[in-house]
Amino acid sequence: MAIIGNSDLDIFRLSLGGNPFGWTADEKTSFEILDSFAEAGANFIDTSDSYTASAPGNSGGESETIIGKWITDRGLQNDIIVATKVGSHPDFKGLKADNIAAAAEASLRRLQTDCIDLYYAHFDDPQTPLEETLEAFNALVVAGKVRYLGISNYSPDRIREWLRITEENGYAAPIALQPHYNLVHRKSYEPELAEIATDNNISVFPYFALASGFLTGKYKTRADIEGSSRERLTAGYFSDAGLDVVAELATIAQAHDSEISTVALAWLLTRPGITAPIASVSRPEQLPALLDAPNLVLSSNELDTLERVSAAVGA
Repeated sequence: MAIIGNSDLDIFRLSLGGNPFGWTADEKTSFEILDSFAEAGANFIDTSDSYTASAPGNSGGESETIIGKWITDRGLQNDIIVATKVGSHPDFKGLKADNIAAAAEASLRRLQTDCIDLYYAHFDDPQTPLEETLEAFNALVVAGKVRYLGISNYSPDRIREWLRITEENGYAAPIALQPHYNLVHRKSYEPELAEIATDNNISVFPYFALASGFLTGKYKTRADIEGSSRERLTAGYFSDAGLDVVAELATIAQAHDSEISTVALAWLLTRPGITAPIASVSRPEQLPALLDAPNLVLSSNELDTLERVSAAVGA
């Protein structure tokens, strides 16, 4: 378990991504996944008000709705910590003050709660003054509708500006950061965001931790993803250097009698500032490999090997 930043949120070191819920996992399957997750002692779920608006027949918020139904049905209001995001829902685009307030109310209804544990700005909104956005976020914290704040997909300069405005105005400080970060995509986090996070005690929760399935070893060639639901997300990771990373992960996994995905997540847990990777599954049987990651200890030689092949990707 680990504490998020300066908060009182004590979490398991693997965050379950809620993006498949209502998309590649229907409600029944989602409940099965969530049941297995909770039964393993894990407690931190990541979602967004925009999940899964892009799926046919959806309008956004389906993931939040499923999670809210599950928590209420299982009576786990005091046991599960949920992070959600604002700014990308089709009906609540951007981070103007009125939009944040309205989107938060909608998320609270879908999640069937009176307080969001962790609320992220999903993407930067350069059209809205950051001062306006942060005042609106702080108002939610003061009103007791949000416990803590997080930042997702912001540049280092904009995060530094966020921190300056927060300090100058006495606003609630962000405790969490979500960057795109994995063994075949490191430049979004290293080195600047890593330094900001560690210098300010901001916990980091990398998304696309398994490179949209590429780091599970499931896909060996581009033909393997053609026509799949993840084709658009996974295609960008394919390269000879990227496949070399997967090959080394497979070797290390075999040595530990573990899964490739377990090793990829265990590597992330050794990186500066990382509190818990975010990873998702569409079927319950995929979950144990993720939950094993916090217990897998990689040797210095294994870490050196992964560093070498990962650096060769250059991404």
